[in-house]
Amino acid sequence: MSSPRLLGIRSYNDAVAYATALLTNPQYFTTLAALVILGDAVLTQLIIRFASYTEIDWETYIYQLELYLKGERNYAEISGPTGPLVYPAGHVMVHHLLYLVTDQGTSIATAQQIYGGLYIVSLALTCVIYGRAGGIPNWVLLLLPLSKRLHSIYVLRLFNDTWSVVAAQAAIVAYGYGQDVVGTLLFSAALSVKMSALLYLPGIVVVLFRRSNIRGVAAHLIIMLTAQIAVGLPFLRKDELEYITGAFNFGRAFLYKWTVNWKIVDEETFLNPSFAMALLTGHVVALLAFGLFRWCRSDGGVFALIGRGLANRQLRRYSPALVPITPDYVATVLMTSNLIGIIFARSLHYQFYSWYAQQIPFLAWRTKQPVAIKLALLAVIEYAWNVYPATNISSSVLLGANIILLRGVFFGYPEGMDSSQVQSDAEKVKAE
Repeated sequence: MSSPRLLGIRSYNDAVAYATALLTNPQYFTTLAALVILGDAVLTQLIIRFASYTEIDWETYIYQLELYLKGERNYAEISGPTGPLVYPAGHVMVHHLLYLVTDQGTSIATAQQIYGGLYIVSLALTCVIYGRAGGIPNWVLLLLPLSKRLHSIYVLRLFNDTWSVVAAQAAIVAYGYGQDVVGTLLFSAALSVKMSALLYLPGIVVVLFRRSNIRGVAAHLIIMLTAQIAVGLPFLRKDELEYITGAFNFGRAFLYKWTVNWKIVDEETFLNPSFAMALLTGHVVALLAFGLFRWCRSDGGVFALIGRGLANRQLRRYSPALVPITPDYVATVLMTSNLIGIIFARSLHYQFYSWYAQQIPFLAWRTKQPVAIKLALLAVIEYAWNVYPATNISSSVLLGANIILLRGVFFGYPEGMDSSQVQSDAEKVKAE
C-alpha cells in the first residue's frame, strides 16, 4: 500500500495509515513538525488570552533600561526593584528594542505577543535540530508543547533567558550546517544576553577543534571575545572593571529560597564556598570524562585527535578529525555540555528550565534506555520544575533524573545516534 496523502484520504483505513505515517515515517517528519508548530502557536495564544500574567522581572528590566537611556553607563549604578543589573550588555540592547515597541515597556500585551513569537521560533529551531540530527521518532515532537512551565517562562513571565536560549539554539543549527563563523556569532549573541550560555563552550571547543585544529579554535575564541567587547563597549568605556565584574560575576550567590535544585542540602551548606567549589570540581570532572572517553572516540581517542591537531597546526583549514562532524554529533555534544553545567549549577531558578527544556527529549533518545524510562524521565523533570516552592523531594527528583539522563548519554550515544557508523568509518580510514 502506498503512503497515504492528506488530500487522498477517502476511508478510515487511509486516515489511520496517514496518521501512522505522520507519527513514525521519517519522510513525514517535516509535516508533523509544521503541524506541531501550528498547534502550539494556537495553544500559546490561548495561554496569553486566558492565563494571568505575573510580574517578576519585566519592570526591573525596564527601570534599569531607563537609567541607561538617561545616560548612566556605570554598571554598578544601574539597579531596579528586584536588584542590580547583572546581565551583559546584549540584554540591555534587546530590552532597548522591546522598550521602543511596547510603549516604553507599558504594553504588556504587546510584549507577550513578542515573547509568544519568540517561543514559536524556539520550537521551530528545536524541530530543525531534531530533524537534522535524526534518530528520534516523529511522535516525540508531540511532547514538545506539553511543558506548562516553559510556556509560562516565555509568555507569562517575560524572562530574558529566552533570548539567550533562542540564540544558542540558532548557533547549534549553524554549527550543524558547518557554518562555524555564523554559529560562533550566534553563540556570542546568546552570551551577550546571559552568561549561562558559557555552559555550551566546552562542547563548542570540541566541535571546532575537530573541524579546524588549534588555530581554528583560537580564531573563534577571538571572535567571541571581540563580539563581547563590541557589545559592552558603552559600559567598558566608563568603567571596565564594574562592567566585567557585574555582567560576568562567576562568584554571585543566589538566594537559597528561590532555588529549584540542591534543596537536599541545608541553607548553610548551600551558601558555603566549599560547596560551590565541590560543584565546580564535579563540573570539571564530568566534562573531562566526556572529553577524554566519549566525545572523541570516533577519532581514535582524544590524545590521538590532539596529536594530529597540534602536528598540523600550521595548516589553517586542516581538520584533525578522521570523519565528518555531523549535525547529530554537534547537537549531542553541545546539549550534553549544557546538561553537565545545569546539573552542577549551585542554583537553578524556575526560568532556568528554558535552558534545556526542549533538549531533554533529544538527550533521552541519545540513551539506550527503554522508551518507558525515557518518558518517565521527561515526566519527572517536568514535575520537579512545576513544584513551587521547591521541596527536598522535588529537588531530589530533579537531580536524580538529570543524573540518570546524563549517565544514559555517557553509556548510550555520546557522539550521536550515528556514532556506531562514525566509528566504523573511522576504523576504515585508519586501516587505509
